[in-house]
Amino acid sequence: MKTFLFLSLLIILFSCRRESNIESHHKNPNYEKAKQFRIANKSDSAFYYYNLAKSDYTANNDSLGAAKSLVNMAMLQTTSGDFYGSIESSLEANSLLKNEKDSITRSTLAINYNNMAMAFNFLKEYEKAFELFKKALKYVDNKEGQYLCYNNISDVLISQKNIKLAKKYLQNAILAKDSINYSRALNNFAKAKYLDDKNYNPLSELYKALAIRETQQDNWGKNSSYATLSDYFAEKDKIKALFFAEKMLQTASNNRSPDDKKEALLRIIYLDPPNYLKNFQKFNTVSDSIQTARSKAKNQFALIRFDVEKMKTDIAEGRNQLLIKNVLVASLIIMIIIIILLYRKRQTRLRKEKELEIKNTQLTISKKVHDVVANGIYQVMTKIENQENFDKEEALDELEFVYEKSRDISYEKPDHENDKKDYKEKISSLIASFKNENTDTYTVGNEAGIWTDISQYTFDEIYQIARELLVNMKKHSHASRVIFKFEKIDNIIKIQYSDDGIGIPGDMVYKNGLKNTGTRIAAIRGEIIFDNKSEKGLKITISFPAS
Repeated sequence: MKTFLFLSLLIILFSCRRESNIESHHKNPNYEKAKQFRIANKSDSAFYYYNLAKSDYTANNDSLGAAKSLVNMAMLQTTSGDFYGSIESSLEANSLLKNEKDSITRSTLAINYNNMAMAFNFLKEYEKAFELFKKALKYVDNKEGQYLCYNNISDVLISQKNIKLAKKYLQNAILAKDSINYSRALNNFAKAKYLDDKNYNPLSELYKALAIRETQQDNWGKNSSYATLSDYFAEKDKIKALFFAEKMLQTASNNRSPDDKKEALLRIIYLDPPNYLKNFQKFNTVSDSIQTARSKAKNQFALIRFDVEKMKTDIAEGRNQLLIKNVLVASLIIMIIIIILLYRKRQTRLRKEKELEIKNTQLTISKKVHDVVANGIYQVMTKIENQENFDKEEALDELEFVYEKSRDISYEKPDHENDKKDYKEKISSLIASFKNENTDTYTVGNEAGIWTDISQYTFDEIYQIARELLVNMKKHSHASRVIFKFEKIDNIIKIQYSDDGIGIPGDMVYKNGLKNTGTRIAAIRGEIIFDNKSEKGLKITISFPAS
């Protein structure tokens, strides 16, 4: 994965000569601060100042400066694992890059398309990544940059198993003059030829590429060579395959690349059965740390953008609510930090127990954090966003409620120990809380009789499913109308959800905040059907036994 990030940095390097012209005429203090924080690997601070710089450039009608700020924000989001947020920032930048004849605009477009392609590649949307890498190639005006793009494109094609087309692009990539780019192309070309013809022996080329990388002290390149050699020997010589997988793990650790460590450990788990449990525990730890870091980054970037946009609105409208906003944002950040600390403390204790118990507890806590904290905070933010004159005390009460729930998670207290609120009213209130000037929400058939025989556990699962659907609608579907229809037939309760948004492609259903839905439905012996073949919008039917 880091290969693509490295290539992106190289594209920045061969574009920086052109950037110097515009920066000499349009110095921006926030942009300069952001660059220093980026160099120091302080992504959250760099993102914050790039966001401020974008606002400065926009106020001065400097669309190119604003676009460059957005592109840097997008790359920081990709590096931190916020892929959808990165794509959104890149698309916003593209809308500002109009003059394609300008050399600076062209280099910025090349970087931006390369970044979007990387994000889609991480999401395994290889077709989109392929098209975007080709667009990046269109705006690269020097040979070495083109060789990098050819290599990126070939990597995606190999992932798609389109080996013959990958070889055509690699024939261009291998013309690179510098040794680092040449060794990368040589390694990939040998891999592609072997995948195309299992009788082909690529070892001389693979070892040559590795030797160049060792001479050049190209640690990222060595990591790639070790991965390729381990995969080649996997079915031929497991001892050699394990040797190169362990070399990959060591190099990934030196590079501080958790994603590459995860890939190396996957190979080692397969190749070293006697040490399966030890390696699986290492893999689990790395995987959890990656997920925690990416979730934290997504929340940080979202809060930073919310902070800046809200501040701009306050200044423009002359409202005296800046203190309230800062208190709310600070409370959210502190709450997230507390939750992470509590989670890590719990993790330390649980590691001393059996592996199966650890895994089950982690999944339970992750689910509760998503339900209670992430969706709860998002619901409060939705209310703040949709109400011009919101009640400060009410907002703080709701935040305190979410905080108390987060503490309950740490101490395994029942979620609804003293919750006597009527099921009908609770569902209606949830759906109504997502109504705003752009989206109308409706409930049909939500009568008290529907919930007569429903247990507290079943209701909790249905409530969380409804909230996941609403949060997903708010984030992704751009719907103007949302309808929940409830009916009870014999002993079966059926809930029909529909909206008029952009819908969800079939292979993306469980990548838009809905990944817990299937688990919940199974837990209450229910069934869920996604109807994503409609011309517009999304329809979902949920059914489950009433008792």
